[in-house]
Amino acid sequence: MGSNGNLSPLPPASSPSLILAQPTQGERDRTARHTYPNWGGALTEDGYLQRETYLTTVPLARDGGITHWILTVDGGVPDERPILSSCESLRKRAVYARPSGNGEGERVVVEGVAHGIASVFTEPAFRGKGYASRMMKEVGEKLEGWQARAAGAAEEKKGVEAVEKGSSLFSVLYSDIGKTFYAKNGWAPFESTHVSIKPVKGAAPTEGQGVKVLGYHELAELCAADEKQLRADLARPGGSRTKVAILPELDAMLWHLMREDYMTKAIFGKTPTIRGAVTGEAGKRVWAIWMRGYYGGLKKPEGNVLHVLRVVVEGPEQPEETLADGLRAILQIAQHEAAEWRTEDIQIWNPNPKLRSVIDKTGIQYQLVNRDTDSIASLRWYGEKEQTSELDWVANEKFAWC
Repeated sequence: MGSNGNLSPLPPASSPSLILAQPTQGERDRTARHTYPNWGGALTEDGYLQRETYLTTVPLARDGGITHWILTVDGGVPDERPILSSCESLRKRAVYARPSGNGEGERVVVEGVAHGIASVFTEPAFRGKGYASRMMKEVGEKLEGWQARAAGAAEEKKGVEAVEKGSSLFSVLYSDIGKTFYAKNGWAPFESTHVSIKPVKGAAPTEGQGVKVLGYHELAELCAADEKQLRADLARPGGSRTKVAILPELDAMLWHLMREDYMTKAIFGKTPTIRGAVTGEAGKRVWAIWMRGYYGGLKKPEGNVLHVLRVVVEGPEQPEETLADGLRAILQIAQHEAAEWRTEDIQIWNPNPKLRSVIDKTGIQYQLVNRDTDSIASLRWYGEKEQTSELDWVANEKFAWC
């Protein structure tokens, strides 16, 4: 059905008759039709609905990785009940590292499940009534135990232990309505900056400059190396704050790249072959993985962005000048690809001080943007020993977005 059910009068958001439920396929399609004007501008309506279905079949989302949620009325007839607010969650592998007892030894790295919340939507007719807040309260509590055992019994090894009993580590979301609403509902805002670089057609360096482009086939080895280094960094002694991270695993990258494939095939009739670039020898490599995001399509290209999902520096003790030479070659390929694929901006999210310094030394012009209204990285911690304000979110980059 095209309408959103009939409910008169509307119950208050505090009503015990409201429940959090998982929608039917028909209700998911109904929600997608309502969200299309907001989020589907680069596609036809049918193409947008097909994309939403397709995205349930890709890595990270498939095999129960994605869950759709709606706020509705208890006892309502499926496919006829009203959808007062809706969202979805994606299960992600995550870790935290807490200081050792005396603060001097290696940190204990604990692996478990985190959830990324996305596509929070309330129809205009139901806005201003507190339904989104009620849904987020319910979702936030539900996700604390949702699929928490999906991490499985991790292989025991030094410095790593599995989360054994029933609790997710944390949940994240990326607010497009500023910092206040979600903070009131339990998700604290974290750093939300990005380096903005302009596309330049023809900027790509020659093969002789020691840079290699990345396709799908190279990503598995690089993601495994990235995760190994990240775990080692988290385990390293130092500091009194607990560190948390979503793991930059292959499936997290593929979720973005297969979404990109759908969009570029619909818009251009083809898919990209270059998904990033790498320089240097094993153990001293620098690489970046990226995807192209189309929000305005070709009619409004100012909304199209080449997002750098992840930047990795192996052996960060290398001289910054050496790292800058490699990163310059990588970013020049990104500039060329961004121009070639009709995007208007290149973004690197939340570069750490070391990476900022290396970017400075590349000589490539950029702006540092502090976001205060859109894509605000926000986190809700389910641990008992710390407050969210006592956490450091490590590797808070675009790959973790959903």
